[in-house]
Amino acid sequence: MAGSTDLYSPVLSDALVILGAAGIVIPVFNRYRITPVIGFILVGLLVGPFGLGRHVFDHPWLSYVTITDPDGLEVFAEFGIILLLFSIGLELSFARLWQMRRMVFGLGSLELIVIGASLTFILAAIGQGFAGAMALGLALALSSTALVLKITNTATPVGRAALAMLLFEDIALVPIIFLLGALAPHADSNSMGNLLHTLLWGSGAVIALLVFGRYLLPPLFAQAARTKSPELFLAASLLVVILASLATAATGLSPIVGALVAGLLIAETEYHSEVEQITEPFKGLALGVFLITIGMSIDIEVVWENLGSILVATVGVICLKAVVTGVLLRLMGARRGTATETGILMSSPSETTLIVLSAAASAQLIQPGTAQFWQIVTAIGLTVTPLLSLTGKIMARRVDTVEAPHQPAGDDSQPRTIIVGFGRVGRLVADMLTKHGRPYVAVDSDTDFVSEGRRQGYAVTFGDAGRGDAMLRMGAAHAAAVILTMDEPVTAQRIVRKLRVQFPDLPIITRARDASHAAQLYRAGATHAVPETLESSLQLSEAVLVETGVAMGPVIASIHEKRDEFREMIMQEGGLKEKPALRSGQLREPERT
Repeated sequence: MAGSTDLYSPVLSDALVILGAAGIVIPVFNRYRITPVIGFILVGLLVGPFGLGRHVFDHPWLSYVTITDPDGLEVFAEFGIILLLFSIGLELSFARLWQMRRMVFGLGSLELIVIGASLTFILAAIGQGFAGAMALGLALALSSTALVLKITNTATPVGRAALAMLLFEDIALVPIIFLLGALAPHADSNSMGNLLHTLLWGSGAVIALLVFGRYLLPPLFAQAARTKSPELFLAASLLVVILASLATAATGLSPIVGALVAGLLIAETEYHSEVEQITEPFKGLALGVFLITIGMSIDIEVVWENLGSILVATVGVICLKAVVTGVLLRLMGARRGTATETGILMSSPSETTLIVLSAAASAQLIQPGTAQFWQIVTAIGLTVTPLLSLTGKIMARRVDTVEAPHQPAGDDSQPRTIIVGFGRVGRLVADMLTKHGRPYVAVDSDTDFVSEGRRQGYAVTFGDAGRGDAMLRMGAAHAAAVILTMDEPVTAQRIVRKLRVQFPDLPIITRARDASHAAQLYRAGATHAVPETLESSLQLSEAVLVETGVAMGPVIASIHEKRDEFREMIMQEGGLKEKPALRSGQLREPERT
């Protein structure tokens, strides 16, 4: 029993530190509008083996607030990067990826080759052996996928350029590792054969994932969605990403390639929004673990002893990469602000730099001391990446006459209406919006409704509007209106209340069962609540009056008048004197004379 307790306590203490860090760092840094990236790295620096961890033997109680097993966190850190690439795949599509091919293989290859060659010649000129200089140059030319894509928006020009370069770097990682093996002093003659073998089998694995995934994933997620169980949906999502990562890793490719392919496949289904939302907390926590491991790798004493040379190396690498990347983007036609911001954002080294440095040291291309020096430079570069991002935005505003664009493409177009629930009522609303040229997007948690709607050409996706920030992801912040059509009174009332708190000016039109339910919806914050029983009575009255010979004009006027009377009565029952204020120009009723 004692033995099991000894094994159990370190796991609990490490979990306590990580969860405590997440619980403290994220709220504090969000409060001051600072990215939590810096906070997690500082936590790793504090609780790692070079921080408080070095005093554990003198003060055993520190083991409860430090990381006792740093190596054990590596698998969780890698999982965070895998989930990040999976989420990037969800944001992409095969059509968009094909459109980016020029950027990925044109800009991406140029950026890696030019920066790698420049660093190689500089390092060789200051005394590093050519093979070692090449290894260091390629390692330092890589940029951080985990941090850059977390900071930027891939729908902006800056985000698209960064994504293209990062995708090529991730693809090139495997050939780089094999190249270092071939350059090793005692390398075997089969390195090129091994590389071709890996690329052949890796390509086969990717093709198999594409073929089988296209046919197997839709029914898998449809079945998970029918159960209405978030746990099962999450399990299916994690199963897909882990199996895809293992498939590519088994062939020698990076597991992040499989994660990206899995994301691309799910992006082609109607379930991509729900998958993205349900995996978001795991991605955030796993990335936090990765950032903590970066902080734990920084030895403050070594940094202090070599402060001058470390700062020179860090600043030199950042400046060189920023200038080269910015110039290449300008040559490819990017605006000055976009080129400036992207160059500075991409200028720090990468988490994969640490992998390449380890491979170079194992191949005896560089000395262990040299590897440690550049590992510290890389860790410091990763730490300042959020500051580089801020600097890039400031510099972009200065070199452009207007601020570099940061809004997703299409934000300047007509705002969309969001339809929640796509049954009989939701479909009719979509038809009317389409008839009058109003853009919309619909969301429903019933997979049968979603599948049928998509087959018939409707813009509908799968998701649970009542969970998390699903409505924010659907674009509620910039929506023309939100229409709730589901016949679920409690759910509708909860969603209305949540939307009204998050978006005080958003027009919310909702279906109600009867007058009492409409009053509750008005009380929750609905702009309009339409009782089904009232509307059916009014339509019946209209038909009777027309059939008995009353002119259509007076009938319509009296129907509108009666509807307004009922609405006032319902709102009074709900405790409201007047309808919630709307944004200027949106869905206001014309004043009656």
